[in-house]
Amino acid sequence: MSSRMPVPDAEATDLVEALRDDLVVADYTVEHVAELLGQGASAALHREQPLPARRALAGSDDPVATMVRFFTLGETHTLDALDAAFPSLRAKGLERLGLAVPADSGLRSAVDLRPYGDENSSWWLASDLSELATGSVLATDHVLGIGGASTTLARWTPRREVASALDLGTGCGVQAVHLAGHVQHIVATDLATRALDFVRFNAALNRLPLEVLAGSMLEPVAGRRFDLVVSNPPFVITPRAEGMPGYEYRDGGAVGDAVIRDLVRSVGDHLEPGGIAQFLGNWEMSEGHGFEQVWTEWLEGTGLDAWVVQREVQDPFEYAELWARDGGAGVNSPEYGAMYAAWLDDFAARGVESIGFGIVTLQRPETERDPLVDLMDERGPVASAMGPTIDAGLRARSWLAQTSDDDLLDGTWQAAPDVTEERHTKPGADDPSVIMIRQGGGLGLAIQADTVLAAFLSVCDGSMSARTALVAIASLVGVPDDEVIAGTLPLLRRLIANGMLERVQG
Repeated sequence: MSSRMPVPDAEATDLVEALRDDLVVADYTVEHVAELLGQGASAALHREQPLPARRALAGSDDPVATMVRFFTLGETHTLDALDAAFPSLRAKGLERLGLAVPADSGLRSAVDLRPYGDENSSWWLASDLSELATGSVLATDHVLGIGGASTTLARWTPRREVASALDLGTGCGVQAVHLAGHVQHIVATDLATRALDFVRFNAALNRLPLEVLAGSMLEPVAGRRFDLVVSNPPFVITPRAEGMPGYEYRDGGAVGDAVIRDLVRSVGDHLEPGGIAQFLGNWEMSEGHGFEQVWTEWLEGTGLDAWVVQREVQDPFEYAELWARDGGAGVNSPEYGAMYAAWLDDFAARGVESIGFGIVTLQRPETERDPLVDLMDERGPVASAMGPTIDAGLRARSWLAQTSDDDLLDGTWQAAPDVTEERHTKPGADDPSVIMIRQGGGLGLAIQADTVLAAFLSVCDGSMSARTALVAIASLVGVPDDEVIAGTLPLLRRLIANGMLERVQG
């Protein structure tokens, strides 16, 4: 464990319970913090601008104001002020629990402790202090708190009720607390000792039973299988150059994108039939070897269904700038310049032209069949909660993988409630030049339709089979039935897979 700062003591159960009591009584919640800060200061703090928050909280005697100034903004507080904010734990308890260290005029926080929640639950999560609080470059064993990547993964994870789940590379435990709402037994693993100390404390504070294991990637769970594996892995592509800092929370110690490639190729051995793996990742792309080529190679031979959504693409310069700044080095510092150059050299050595980022959903089929692979480049806005979309999409894709064209055509269908049609017509023209079918929720897909598909959707109300409707449309447009059906079937499968067409149960 790093000696630079203490970590909270999960074994001091009486003190942990006293802290919990103080947080509950003070109403240290996301909603209360937002109320105290106001919309503008909350947004500024999210952008790591602390001044508006300091102004909003100045002079407030609300215990939550003290907690935010102490844990988030890194302000030193007197013992009396902390005793007032934490009447059960008190200042002495904060120090004994490893949450605070002596400062000139009292105590300053040793950790970042924030409220966190979703639409169903609320928790508190401790992690290392951010750059905002310390004003210094992050330590290489920094334990990251609640961030954009972790919340993205949480929003995309399906929440099926299952018996077992693995939080791979748990960090401070963001995914683990979400899993507690729908999983009977949760295993949390991490290579970093400091991260494991934090996740044990967070589990104790939130009264969550976790099995915590130390080790790299899937090694701690050799021979075990799960219904769900979630991971915000150390996916950042990092040069293996001398003097390059390796942050434990983001650097897996491998060359290029090998961490994600190896996870794709090995995670299937740890999934129960029907089990799902959900994780984030980066992948390198070169000339003639883009998104689809990379993933086709990675998935070959795994036997897994795969649904990969590429959400962002950066060139090597953008990528180097993002991650060289991430540790807190100033853009004018020698350290920043050295890291920037190391990234560019590393990418050039492998001929990398761009780097993709996205969300990966893998599934072990319940029965022996050919796996279904869907690779989507969708970079636009999506629903705030994508878990239900992923869940429904997996079920639809599993059904499609086992359903013949004849069975699909003999079924009855209706357009989903959020599906709309958009027509673009040139001035003076009688017929539209472009017809777009748009999805209001989920991935927000936009699919260009021909007149046959548009006509099908206009009569798609569950009153007739898809075959009957397409044969009638073929007669109207004067095209042979088999040509209309063959041309429309791939689009119907795409609409069904993405929830834009719903089966009517007869």
